[in-house]
Parts: sequence; C-alpha cells; structure tokens
Amino acid sequence: MARAIAIDSARNERFRTWEQLLEGKGIRKHGAFLLAGRKTVPEALAAMPGRFSAVLAPDEETLAALEPLLPDSVTRHLLAPPLFERLDVAGTRLPILVGRVPDMPPADLRLPPQGLELVCALGDPSNLGALLRSAAAFGARRILLLPDAAHPFHPKSLRAGANAALTLDFARVSGWAAVAGAAGPLFALDGGGADLTRFDWPADLRLVLGEEGQGLPADLAATRLAIPTTGVVESLNATVAAAIALQAWFSRRSAG
Repeated sequence: MARAIAIDSARNERFRTWEQLLEGKGIRKHGAFLLAGRKTVPEALAAMPGRFSAVLAPDEETLAALEPLLPDSVTRHLLAPPLFERLDVAGTRLPILVGRVPDMPPADLRLPPQGLELVCALGDPSNLGALLRSAAAFGARRILLLPDAAHPFHPKSLRAGANAALTLDFARVSGWAAVAGAAGPLFALDGGGADLTRFDWPADLRLVLGEEGQGLPADLAATRLAIPTTGVVESLNATVAAAIALQAWFSRRSAG
C-alpha cells in the first residue's frame, strides 16, 4: 500500500482547497469535486480510475479496505477526524475521492441537436442530481446548463445522481436568449401542452426545463408537451415530470 500523507491542520492548503469543493463556487474555481458514498466510490474507481487524483480517509483501516481499487496515481491522505468530518457531509465515515471536473464548453445552439439534449435551469443541486440520474437511464445525449443551474458535481448533486454525472456530457448556455435562438426542435413541459404519451417524438430534440417555481419564459418559442394526470395536484415536481418525459421519448424511440 502506498504511504498516506497525514493532514491534521485546518490551515493545510490542500485541506482548504478540498473544503471549498463543498460549494459550486469552489468547484468552478478549482475544477475538482468530492465524491462520497458506500457504493458510488468503489463503482467510480472500478469504472474510471483515471478520473481521480486523491483519496481522503479518516483512518488507515478504512483506507486499506479501498486499497485494491486505488491506482498508484491516486495520492492517499489520512485526515484528522475533525477535518474529515467537515468534508464528510453525507456522514458516510468512508473514503472520499477527489476528482477532476470534465470540460464544459459553451454550447453552440445554432447547430441542430443530436439525440435528446436537456436544457436545464434547475438550481437545487439535489434536484439536478435526480434529473441526471434519469437522463443517464434514458439515454439523454448531453446536458446544457443555463447560468442559474446548480453545479452537476456539487456533493448533493452527486449523491442524488448516483454517479450519473460521471457518464454524461455537459455544456454551458449563456442564457435564455441563446435558447430562444436555438436551431432544431425545441420542446418544453407545460400543463396546457399536447399529451406527451401520444406524441411522435423526434430522434433529435432539445427539451427545456425551467427553474423550480419560476418555470419558463412566457415568450419562449417551444412546443409545449403535457403529462396527463388526474388533476388532483396542480403540477408535478420538475424532476419527476422530466423523468416521465425522458421515459416517453426513450420508449418511443426504442419501439422504432
């Protein structure tokens, strides 16, 4: 087992950087993220070990249990218990991986979509993570993030997404004006739209999801699609509605 570096001071430069990765601002600044979880950490290491640069553990025994999956390129760190607890926001008491955030280039919406592309403004990281999980499950090609969207590698998003963010492509959208000028089919979910369960979904499209509670700009020129319900509730949670829409597109395309 490679020798682990002990860190016991909150003033340590590496620790200060890792603590900043608990928020989107710090993730954007350093281009790195923290991944925690009993299943997600081993699964991520097995699938893409080269994605990670460091592992943080509270003790040697916990680190040793993960050692068979750790490549030599991953530096090992043993953190003093109070420091580890500050990073272990999920309370797993298990090793935490430090990974590199992938490139998220600006999206050129003047080009037509390829496959299903999600244009997303969800600002809650947990909701975004749940959306990414559905996106990965139903074959969305990439996620286009509006400025107000949460960071997909925020710890809460990663926890809700169960490693989905590691499998998806991301790009940035400058704002709603760019969405309004997008080429190709543009769709949005709206209670007054056409029944999406009867809709003949195209293979290539962009599906727009607005911010929770605010919805979409009223003047956005997108084909509105609705999810039929009993009407007992006024609307569905944005992530639930998106999952239903994604499954409808996937089922129609899979059926040929």
